[in-house]
Amino acid sequence: MELQRPSLQLGGRGVWPGAPSGARRGAEPVRAGFGWFSGQIPPDLGYLRKLEFLDLNYNSLQGSIPDSVTNCSSLRGLYLAGNLLVGEIPKKLALLSSLQKLWLHSNKLTGALPPDLGNITSLQHVILQANQLHGSIPEELGKLSNMTDLLLGGNRLSGRIPEALMNLSSLRQLAMPVNLLHGPLPPRIGDFLPSLRLLYLGGNMLGGHIPESLGNASALQSIELEYNYGFTGRIPPSLGKLQMLRTLGLNDNNLEANDSQSWEFLDALTNCTRLVRLSLYGNLLQGVLPDSVGNLSSNLEYLTLGSNMLYGLVPSSIGNFHKLNKLDLQNNSFTGVIGGWIENMVNLEGLYIQSNHFSGHIPDSIGNFSKLTELSLADNQFYGPIPSSLGKLPQLSNLYLSYNNLQGNIPKNLIAPTVVECSLSNNNLQGQIPDVGNLQQINYLDLSSNKLTGEIPLSLGTCQQLQTVRMDLNLLSGSIPMSFGNLNSLTMLNLSHNNLSGLIPITLSKLLLLTELDLSHNHLEGEVPTKGVFKNTTALSLEGNWQLCGGVLELHMPPCPNATQRRTGWRHYLVRILTPILGIVSIALLIYFIISRKKVSKAHSSLSFSDETFPKVSYKDLAQATENFSESNLVGRGSHGSVYKGMLKTPEPVVVAVKVIDLAMEETDRSFMSECQALRNIRHRNLLPILTVCSTIDNKGNVFKALVYRFMLNGSLDSWLHPPVYGHTVNNLNLSQRLKIAVDIADALQYIHHDCESPIIHCDLKPSNILLDDDMTAHLGDFGIARFHLETKSQSAGDSRSTGTVSLKGTIGYIAPEYAGGSYLSTSGDVYSFGVVLMEMLTGKRPTDPLFCNGLSIINFCETNFPDQILETVDADLLEEYQDRARAIPEKENGVLQCLLALVKVALSCTCQAPGDRMNMREAAAELHEIRLSSCIIGGGCYV
Repeated sequence: MELQRPSLQLGGRGVWPGAPSGARRGAEPVRAGFGWFSGQIPPDLGYLRKLEFLDLNYNSLQGSIPDSVTNCSSLRGLYLAGNLLVGEIPKKLALLSSLQKLWLHSNKLTGALPPDLGNITSLQHVILQANQLHGSIPEELGKLSNMTDLLLGGNRLSGRIPEALMNLSSLRQLAMPVNLLHGPLPPRIGDFLPSLRLLYLGGNMLGGHIPESLGNASALQSIELEYNYGFTGRIPPSLGKLQMLRTLGLNDNNLEANDSQSWEFLDALTNCTRLVRLSLYGNLLQGVLPDSVGNLSSNLEYLTLGSNMLYGLVPSSIGNFHKLNKLDLQNNSFTGVIGGWIENMVNLEGLYIQSNHFSGHIPDSIGNFSKLTELSLADNQFYGPIPSSLGKLPQLSNLYLSYNNLQGNIPKNLIAPTVVECSLSNNNLQGQIPDVGNLQQINYLDLSSNKLTGEIPLSLGTCQQLQTVRMDLNLLSGSIPMSFGNLNSLTMLNLSHNNLSGLIPITLSKLLLLTELDLSHNHLEGEVPTKGVFKNTTALSLEGNWQLCGGVLELHMPPCPNATQRRTGWRHYLVRILTPILGIVSIALLIYFIISRKKVSKAHSSLSFSDETFPKVSYKDLAQATENFSESNLVGRGSHGSVYKGMLKTPEPVVVAVKVIDLAMEETDRSFMSECQALRNIRHRNLLPILTVCSTIDNKGNVFKALVYRFMLNGSLDSWLHPPVYGHTVNNLNLSQRLKIAVDIADALQYIHHDCESPIIHCDLKPSNILLDDDMTAHLGDFGIARFHLETKSQSAGDSRSTGTVSLKGTIGYIAPEYAGGSYLSTSGDVYSFGVVLMEMLTGKRPTDPLFCNGLSIINFCETNFPDQILETVDADLLEEYQDRARAIPEKENGVLQCLLALVKVALSCTCQAPGDRMNMREAAAELHEIRLSSCIIGGGCYV
């Protein structure tokens, strides 16, 4: 098969920590560039017997490595990294007696490491990381006396690290992170590997004591043993002999220090004058932190001591680290004030000291940290005012001060325009809320459980990005600002337990995304609005306001006196005047109906959007918008019609998607009515926004029905997960985007399942029905076969059209298994579909992928590999992102892995065989929000 060269360029990919910086190319190498070639490696290459370097790195090559490559007997460099190669590593590679560099990383190779590689005595580089290799590491590799780089990370290798590798005295890089290796390190590893510079063994199951001999490997620059959870005992002081050491990562193990002898390592490390990063997070270090910590390298940029058992005062000497950009002391029991030791850390970017017992005032000097982006002082005992100097931090984006004893006014300049999240809850803040009109980017504001007084600033209504506002449990007075009606992104507003008075602003009823409103326990009065969030009694709390009246019937409010009086005065008059008029109109309508029923009996279905302001459009309007529904404007075809892109000339031109119902197909009229009924009274930021509907007659006298939506610029999730191979630019979704999309859709399903007056079952959740707008916010669409929950329970068991007891509703691969047995439709069916979609987002495989056959499904594929082999299931883009982060920001590597594990866990909980065992969408949404929040905060920095 010949190499194909399409016009698509995918670009190069990264390599793992410690990989050499580039292939050394000899005379006349075969070069393929980056991302140009696809197809299989042609066996004809085997005729190039004088070829010395074959470089096909970072293309889209598929298939297996052909044995014919071994006919290139002069080969010294074989570079096939960053492709889509599968199968085992050919054993015949051992015939390449001159081979020096074998680069096969970042593929999908399986099987065991061939022991025969130990016969290629000329090998210097063996780089096989980021594949799916399994089994033990062959002892035969210990015969490669010229080896300088052995990189095997990101596979499924198991067993112990062979003692035979200690024969590789020239080894400079030994990297085997994220495997299943267990057991102790060879005790004399530092004696036998004197040239070792980089040792990466994190993310395994290694244990025992860290060998003292590591201190004898004098060339060591980086030691990464984090996330093994098995290393015990003390940290050897011999590490202090490593003059070249720059990085020491020992976090997330069970290392101990509880007396002066076990803390000796800290004194010893002061000799490592080049040390830049020291991570001891998540161990069993306990007691008072020795003052000698301040004698560590003046070049230190990264210090994590969080989640240990440290207490007492933080040594003032820690303030010696002028270059420090991250300090993590969270989840300990430190006490005292922070003013003395923190003042000189002017280069800090992240300060995490939450969940301790710090007290005193927050020092003004923090306002001098111009590079600070994240500041977490939550869950301590700070008191006094919030320093106004915090408002001078130009790059601050996350501020957490909750659960302290802070008092006084909130400084007017506290939250800079860059702040996205601000939590000041559960303090003792007093005074008035300042003018906050400059907070244009803030989306989360929590001022609850304080002692704030005065009125709510009118300027808060200018913060267009606000999604959540909590000011409950304060002493606020005055009225609710009418300007709150401008907060179009607002989803939750809690002003309960204050002293607010006056009317409820009618403008709140126009906030389409507002799904939770709590105004309880105030002194509000007057008529309760009846539209928007005020129609949904489960999303509304008004108790404790004794002078409110009116509202929807379900609120059981007393009628408003003025309104009742007006109705009584007019009733008799209206009866006398309108009765004859209505009689005449009725007769006229009857005559008109008899004359025109043949033409329009099919044309008009009962649509009631009377309480909404939908623009009226005609068939002509839609035809002009879509250029007479031309093929060039066709976006896609579905089971009930076609979707066209168009420009609708309303008062302001708007780009729309017009879904034209194919009335010739069975049940499409019912589909149209279902979608209209489902979308009539639901509004949520993650539901596809419908603009209007059209039910009329076209130019030929035929019935025409269409729904008009806002056009989603970035298409469907399906087009991103499964892009066409040729002719289109490939845009990959990173983990951050996938997690956000999952959260968006979970919120939408939670809303239609739990927060609507009548719960709605979508029935056809799949990636092609998830649309992405210009900022990649996900919107759930296509309610063509949706059912109201009460409807499905009320239908007879034999009515297959609505109960699903005979014909399945949905798309193969996403349909819940109970539907095949005749079960009624339920919200649990949507939960199952959501779990499948979540798995598809993580694996990059459709549930109907050819891989899933002979009893293997996407569900048991994920279940079988969870949790230890989860990296084998994620798609290539996520695996590549994981590897890139492991190289660039090692401390966040485990955060990515933990996020992936948590997402798969949610997906598995949603796809249990029995509906009763599945979590509901409220629980799933809460889990996903927690995963997203944990990824940003608990991981010590936001990667999503």
